[in-house]
Amino acid sequence: MADRIFGTIVLLVAVVYGVVAFTVIKAPFQYDPLGPESWPRILAVCAVLCSLYVLIRPDELKFGVAGRVLTRIGIVVVLLIAYAHFYEPAGFIIATAIFCGIFSRLFSATYKESILFGIATGVLGYIVCALLLDLNLPKGLLAAIL
Repeated sequence: MADRIFGTIVLLVAVVYGVVAFTVIKAPFQYDPLGPESWPRILAVCAVLCSLYVLIRPDELKFGVAGRVLTRIGIVVVLLIAYAHFYEPAGFIIATAIFCGIFSRLFSATYKESILFGIATGVLGYIVCALLLDLNLPKGLLAAIL
């Protein structure tokens, strides 16, 4: 029953989102075939199809989550909110390094592995996105160095 309620809610949200995506979002020009107008439309169609699948064939298994898993999910939600809040002022590298370090610690990595993973993810992510893909990422506290 919960699957059908969830599928119905997602279907309603996806239909409203699809109406907005197909009627409201207009780009002055499209520099590639999958420009800013196409992605919301593709996402709306996928969301409608997935919600219809959930409505037609709901999962037969019970959704049982242990208390420890719920605690981890709550911590991840708090981490994501903190990451979004500190992304601009701290910068991509620092915010990503802290988020990925704590996140990997949640999945039983050692302190050394967590620190190395966080730093590597922040630095390599910045190199790929800012230098290779030429995306504009916030430099934050490292603006003088970068």
